[in-house]
Amino acid sequence: MTDAAAQVRPGFGAYLSDLNRAQKSGAGVPAYTRWINRRLARGVAASAAALGLSPNAVSMISAMLSAIGLAIMVVAGPSWWSALITAALLAAGYVFDSADGQVARLTGTSSAAGEWLDHVIDAIRTPTMHLVVAVAVVIHRPDLGWLAVVALIFAVMSVGQFMSQILAEQLVRNSGGEATEATGIRKSLMLLPTDTGVLCWSFALWVVPPVFAVVYAALFAVNLVHTAASMRRKYRKLTAR
Repeated sequence: MTDAAAQVRPGFGAYLSDLNRAQKSGAGVPAYTRWINRRLARGVAASAAALGLSPNAVSMISAMLSAIGLAIMVVAGPSWWSALITAALLAAGYVFDSADGQVARLTGTSSAAGEWLDHVIDAIRTPTMHLVVAVAVVIHRPDLGWLAVVALIFAVMSVGQFMSQILAEQLVRNSGGEATEATGIRKSLMLLPTDTGVLCWSFALWVVPPVFAVVYAALFAVNLVHTAASMRRKYRKLTAR
């Protein structure tokens, strides 16, 4: 990078101010993502842009953080340090996942390829989190074998939900409409159990596997109901067009 380029690029403060002035609506966004993850992502995005990191680089950092966290869960087994590090790395990966698009908007480098990479990483990471739970249970706590079954179903369900969301948005956009969701604080709080950030931090409970099993199963049950309702709603909206 030349000195001239470094002088032209705005600093962290300028980038952060730009992001604070141009935030997306919190409509239908779960509480953790809306008020914690997005705020942390703004700081990461401003820092990445100031350092000259590309959106794709931020996406890859997100993937690596998640992969390292999940690897620790499998290799190290249940312990206070492995559970906390796994959860923290997954949560950090989620922050960077929310930051890559903001870096693209800040630097004017949005592209179809970048959006594709972001979605591919999400499509791999989402079910992998649950598959790793199943593997970790089989290796370290085979007495909780039922949890491995729940994790496998969770993985399949998460793929279906991800594809449902992506395809519905694309189909609505192609038909000239706009997706609408309920707004408000109450809605965000009600959606908290479906929040990816909550799922990430639930891995901190892996230090006590039976407790983790109960919380994880509860998250699965809530997400199952939410996914079924969401898919039914999307299908009815699309058939009404």
